Amino acid sequence: MSAEKSKPGVSKRGRVLAISGISLMVLLLIALFVPVPFVRMAPGPTFNVIGDRDGKPMIEVTGTTTYPVTGQLQMTTVLESGGPRGGLTFVSAIASWFNPDDAVVPRELLYPDEVSGEDVKSEQAAMFSTSESNSIGAATTYLKIPTTKHVVVSQVGGDAPATGKLQAGDVVVSVNGTAITESQQITQLIQSAPVGTTFAFSIERDGKPKDVQVTSAVSPQDKKTPYIGIGIGVMYEPNFEVKFNVEGVGGPSAGLTLTMGLIDKLTPENLTAGKIIAGTGTIKPDGIVGPIGGIRQKLAGASATQAKLFLMPEGNCKEAAGHVPAGLTVTPVKNLTQAMEAVQKWTTGQKVPACPSIQ
Repeated sequence: MSAEKSKPGVSKRGRVLAISGISLMVLLLIALFVPVPFVRMAPGPTFNVIGDRDGKPMIEVTGTTTYPVTGQLQMTTVLESGGPRGGLTFVSAIASWFNPDDAVVPRELLYPDEVSGEDVKSEQAAMFSTSESNSIGAATTYLKIPTTKHVVVSQVGGDAPATGKLQAGDVVVSVNGTAITESQQITQLIQSAPVGTTFAFSIERDGKPKDVQVTSAVSPQDKKTPYIGIGIGVMYEPNFEVKFNVEGVGGPSAGLTLTMGLIDKLTPENLTAGKIIAGTGTIKPDGIVGPIGGIRQKLAGASATQAKLFLMPEGNCKEAAGHVPAGLTVTPVKNLTQAMEAVQKWTTGQKVPACPSIQ
């Protein structure tokens, strides 16, 4: 009687290796989709500020004479992911590293660790609101249209002494009986008094007067400085109404294009001459244009709209070098007057200035 031949089995060591290998693969797969501490910047959507969006004019002017516009004046944006907003995985970061239109940078270069996604959203919204007001100030100054200036609350910190008492958009009439005509007055009043001082704010909210009391506390950023946790801005009000229908966009870099779009609507001259022009840059009420972030992504976004002229702050020349898409003329500007002159020259076939590093 012959003995039955035993079937070969998997050794204990083999089972351990197999399980270890599977576990490693699972861990690697998880790691590929775990958020990473980087911020990805990619070309964002563009918006024709002299056109319509969702059936509404992006720049809506009522109460004064406006004029027909043609062509396009494109506001360029950057699409951010990761950082305080979260959502950037290792796979996405690697893919962006190989895309020349994207940039991936460590979070700490842009945002401190304690900054949350809500903080970023609130700050970006406040900066955009200030940019809108500055655009009105710059356009009316350029056109010599009289305006009334108001000091306003531009933002309120998430957990600050002013939370629940003051709101973004509140017009500050006086503080402790002192009439407020300049934004720095509020900062000086609060910081010159001891921590724990209660301030009486007389404000206008939605056109109605209101009195609010806010007690200062120690600033989280500087333990020696009292604060109430508000941002302060200036609102410029002409004798007509301007509304920017630009929901969902944050930051200050739309200032230049919004200003030029408003000027186009308020003047009979055809600014773009039917052509597609794009741009970016912060704006101050005196017309000074300031540098912005993400210029490479905005150049790529402008090219995608078939724009042929791109206006950008002179301070971004160095960063833009080597990244100008074919067929796109880029001209740097220091102020609103230079920007308007550049468009007028370009639309009439004249040569416009260029960055030395791009020529």
